[in-house]
Amino acid sequence: MACTMNNSISDLLSPDWLTSEHSTGTSIMAVEFNGGVVIGADSRTSTGAYVANRVTDKLTKITNHIYCCRSGSAADTQAIADIVNYHLEFHEVQLGEAPLVKTAASVFQELCYNYRDQLTAGIICAGWDRRHGGQVFNIPLGGMCVRQSFAIGGSGSTYVFGFVDSNFKKGMIKDECVQFVLKTLALAMSRDGSSGGVVRLGIITEDGIERRTVLGNELPRFYED
Repeated sequence: MACTMNNSISDLLSPDWLTSEHSTGTSIMAVEFNGGVVIGADSRTSTGAYVANRVTDKLTKITNHIYCCRSGSAADTQAIADIVNYHLEFHEVQLGEAPLVKTAASVFQELCYNYRDQLTAGIICAGWDRRHGGQVFNIPLGGMCVRQSFAIGGSGSTYVFGFVDSNFKKGMIKDECVQFVLKTLALAMSRDGSSGGVVRLGIITEDGIERRTVLGNELPRFYED
């Protein structure tokens, strides 16, 4: 009895980061524009209340023109991205052409749905292909897959739904999408304790991807001004 009680007290006093899994509990986003997509994410990885990594790259390459934004368990999402990359490399060899964004999203959906009880993974799959141009597919927890003009995800997204609903406009050009993503992520990071660090951006077009990093002191500020 005494031993059990001591173990219980020890468990209560132990910091949660000793037993919690790495989580990219997170703010991620992607937006379509005429000619491509803009993707973005914060860079904080947490283990319970402990920040395990301040500069994680949550924009993961699948092909030269397709990337995914990851939220949920870092281990789960990394494993899924590696498996999708593996499948699409074979797919490209068999077809002799680059895979479509929709194909990548379908593989993500199949994995997330089939293993929905074992995995914690929210994915935004975005990219460009020669048939359909820039596309964004949202695959939230549970394995649903839907194409959207823009998608947000992660714990930080709950704070910015009103902002994106009121500021999104059809037909935005590339620079407008970059600013839209940057402002949205900055707002989410300022409110969500699980989001933070720098903002990583990617602009995917026919020419490939252009990567940008916006440091914390360069992020847009709002009410503080």
